[in-house]
Amino acid sequence: MVKFIESELVLLKKEIDEMWTLVYNQLERAGDSVLTSDRELAQQVRVCERRVNAFELKIDSDVEDIIALYNPVAIDLRFVLAMLKINNDLERLGDFAEGIARFTLNNTDPYADAELMERLRLKEMIAQVLSMLELAKRALQEENQELAIAVFAKDNLLDEINAEAPNILADYIGKHPESVHYCLELNSVFRKLERSGDHITNIAEEIVFFIDAKVLKHSGRVDEGYPKEEK
Repeated sequence: MVKFIESELVLLKKEIDEMWTLVYNQLERAGDSVLTSDRELAQQVRVCERRVNAFELKIDSDVEDIIALYNPVAIDLRFVLAMLKINNDLERLGDFAEGIARFTLNNTDPYADAELMERLRLKEMIAQVLSMLELAKRALQEENQELAIAVFAKDNLLDEINAEAPNILADYIGKHPESVHYCLELNSVFRKLERSGDHITNIAEEIVFFIDAKVLKHSGRVDEGYPKEEK
């Protein structure tokens, strides 16, 4: 029985790794499509969204089978539950990538002002999201709690950039009233990137739970990633 469940867990981790790579590529292409107004890249993201959804359903089914057939306990159970939750977060990241790509496909207004993009720090925000996702993946592959915890502090930059975006866009609209529709839609891209960071942080929390049985959700993390003491 032990050999069978070990092989199933290895296969599950491999599936999560493949899903992770697919979602990373989705976010990277979606971000590039906004920065370059590349509609072909955006269309690729929309087409691949079906693969993300199919992956999620397959992994959900495999997790259910493992629990029903092998009744995992202790660290094996923590691993299976963590993979189930990470799978859900990865699917949501795929949704955000598709939503970002839709901005590029729907945008027909020629207002991709390079100076505006620089002020908004959009490229920096996209790079940070991808960096967080890559770091979280390394944490899982190496079963390294410190790498997972390092993801938390990176989310602060996304919050900062997202908080600044509305004022910058409002100022730009005041000077370029014809850009109002474009700017309103662009603001939704920032919200999706900020929410992506939240889901990657969730993933990091699940990795810590799997490795060390710490439950960090709703625990009031400090930047270093550890829960604050209850008073």
